[in-house]
Amino acid sequence: MKSILSRAALGVGIVFVAIQVVPYGRSHTNPPISQEPAWNAPETRALAKRACFDCHSNETKYPWYTNVAPVSWLTESDTLDGRRKLNFSEWDRPQKEAGEASEELRKGEMPLWFYVPVHPEAKLSAAEQETLIAGVQKTTGPVGRRERADKDER
Repeated sequence: MKSILSRAALGVGIVFVAIQVVPYGRSHTNPPISQEPAWNAPETRALAKRACFDCHSNETKYPWYTNVAPVSWLTESDTLDGRRKLNFSEWDRPQKEAGEASEELRKGEMPLWFYVPVHPEAKLSAAEQETLIAGVQKTTGPVGRRERADKDER
């Protein structure tokens, strides 16, 4: 039994080392910031920076563990997906889910459940969460309504 466990551990170790050569997820480059929204208040931006910017801006911070596969793969995938849906650094282009952002915050769907434990700064108090929800709604509201109107016309 000990021999089987030793071989299994060795196999897992070899696979772990081997996947480190897969380049996906290690670019860690942030595109330039072209335009931010007209934030309703500096506090909204500060709270969004704490809780949202790593996935929804071009100001992503990459901790050391994001260099280790498979975490690097998940980080890259989630960041690119988050930026595609809503990017506070590229407000000069249509934002796919801007109008839904405050509702996702209200429902507790954002930030993602697995993000907060490894990013404790993103954990907001109830008051901070309400401030962020109201501020994001005021900041993104017109864009969200415009995006929905555009979809309705199609």
